[in-house]
Amino acid sequence: MTDYILAIDQGTTSSRAIIFDKAGSVISTGQLEHEQIFPQAGWVEHDPKQIWDNVREVIGQALAKANITRHNIKAVGITNQRETAVVWDKTTGEPVYNAIVWQDTRTQPIVDRLAADGGVERFKQQVGLPLATYFSGTKIVWILENVPGAREKAEAGDLLFGTTDTWVLWNLTGGVNGGVHATDVTNASRTMFMDLETLQWDDAILAAFGVPKSMLPTIKSSSEVYGTVEEHSLLREVPVAGILGDQQAATFGQAAFDTGEAKNTYGTGNFLIFNTGEEIVHSKNGLLTTLGYKLGDASPHYALEGSIAVTGALVQWLRDNLGIISSADEIEALAKTVDDNGGAYFVPAFSGLFAPYWRADARGALVGLTRFVNKGHIARAVLEATAFQTREVIDAVNADSGVPLTEIKVDGGMIANNLLMQFQADILGVPVVRPVVAETTALGAAYAAGLAVGFWSDLDDLRANWQEDSRWTPKMDEAERARQLRNWKKAVTKTFDWVDEDVN
Repeated sequence: MTDYILAIDQGTTSSRAIIFDKAGSVISTGQLEHEQIFPQAGWVEHDPKQIWDNVREVIGQALAKANITRHNIKAVGITNQRETAVVWDKTTGEPVYNAIVWQDTRTQPIVDRLAADGGVERFKQQVGLPLATYFSGTKIVWILENVPGAREKAEAGDLLFGTTDTWVLWNLTGGVNGGVHATDVTNASRTMFMDLETLQWDDAILAAFGVPKSMLPTIKSSSEVYGTVEEHSLLREVPVAGILGDQQAATFGQAAFDTGEAKNTYGTGNFLIFNTGEEIVHSKNGLLTTLGYKLGDASPHYALEGSIAVTGALVQWLRDNLGIISSADEIEALAKTVDDNGGAYFVPAFSGLFAPYWRADARGALVGLTRFVNKGHIARAVLEATAFQTREVIDAVNADSGVPLTEIKVDGGMIANNLLMQFQADILGVPVVRPVVAETTALGAAYAAGLAVGFWSDLDDLRANWQEDSRWTPKMDEAERARQLRNWKKAVTKTFDWVDEDVN
């Protein structure tokens, strides 16, 4: 009987179950999208119950497509959209409110209130993060302050919080009947509540936020057995043994285990992670200090991260809001109808700007328009926005680390776009490398789970699985690169200071 690992990838737009073999190859996949809920400008929500229903269904899809049963699955790994916050009643299992998604900006007044005493970097030394709407801590506060009865229930010890890994783990291991309430260090490091050195919840910060500690999950490593799947599941009795936040999981799946290695994920947003090893590096250039991974009892590995809010989501916006394309994969052909961007630059600050600017007051801008610009130029500007934002984040990484990256490993849905990958290499001035297995996020979660149960013996096993598929080298001359970057930076400044008190 052949053995496999199953990874649950609970993402921003969909939930997937992917089954991997020992070589790290995909055997089968199940996938279901969930609803994106936009109650008002700047608000983004998901239905946690729909997410859990979808997770159960995609597990069944993946097992059926592979024609295998739970007996073939040695362990389950979980990876997830990291800062999305779920709060639920531990006695009923019912969420008290929709999940508030990482892109949501409604908590800016809470951020401002907390920043009034010490500024946005008030807690950065301890947690590696500036005060921002992005992280899950302020989302919990919003729920406690705005959902009737939530504060009282939380104070009584009846409410639980988790990012979506915790929500899935709790339900998968029994829910109200003894479900495991835990998370791993990578997800905990995105709440604003975990001390980077002790890897424990910080009581003083929790007090400042007004969040009861009883709501929070136990912090575990990224690779250990947390519990087993409950008896009514298709995966009953299978150990759940790996958890990594999606960007850390992609880094792990890229086998970027060592100091100085990095990857860039092209998804709904873009996320660059640079491994700093066992050293905590505090950014001076707008990056986040975060956990990379922790394997069992071994020392934790840290990372610098550049988070970009809107990349692939801009392609979706072009499709869904403007109807310029009918499917995301049409954008490359449309962009190829022109030779360049026609002077148009698109800064997609829909939720403000993340790294390296951290400007919540920014909003999107399409600038440089003339009568010459057509939909091909706009499509090209949309793709180029991803590459320009990545360049700015990599500049920040190079400044913080003092060791310039010589190439960048890439993953995520947008790396299938060859035009984008070539422009990315051009604007970075370094090679861009795509692996054979592009499902690096789910693969990273599978690796973490498989290591915990001995399916893979060590990191060298995983390094041996990584293979290069494609490589793009820079073709743009330095003068043209400098001109385009100058125009991009000018475009970015046009998005600042847009939000007033009477503007969302």
